[in-house]
Amino acid sequence: MQSRLRVQGHPIQPMLVTFPLGLFVSATVFDLTDVIGGPAFLGEVGYWTGVAALFAAAMTAIAGMVDLWDVPGDRTRRTAVAFNLVNAAMAGMFLLTCLIRAHSPQRGASAAILFTELVALAVGGVGVRLGARLMRQFDGRRRTEAGTFDALGGVAGSTVEVARPRP
Repeated sequence: MQSRLRVQGHPIQPMLVTFPLGLFVSATVFDLTDVIGGPAFLGEVGYWTGVAALFAAAMTAIAGMVDLWDVPGDRTRRTAVAFNLVNAAMAGMFLLTCLIRAHSPQRGASAAILFTELVALAVGGVGVRLGARLMRQFDGRRRTEAGTFDALGGVAGSTVEVARPRP
């Protein structure tokens, strides 16, 4: 089974999932700094970083839904559904914090918001674990990949593919 959305034969969703996770972690660090007494503008930076992470999470979810379309109804499908639900739960918690902060004038963080973000990151950690399991299950064939950029020189044709997976 292969992903429907690929870049040079590699699935796109595992590449995309790093963006929302990194942005959510960054937003939490900014908010932590704001809560412990850092400059007030860091709370607003944390808010806008969270908003950017939500957009990245939406793009990742779309790629995940496209890939989920062709996953066979076995253990791999259950892992993929759990992975997407856990990531949606994490994004939902961050969405809640962003909606609460959207109406405040400074958009700063509070201890309750920081706690919610830390819980969301813990949920995201479960998602990372499920994603690692999914990658082991998703592509049954093992391929050896060159560790240098020289391997890209032999790629023929389009580097970005949107194709029907082979059975």
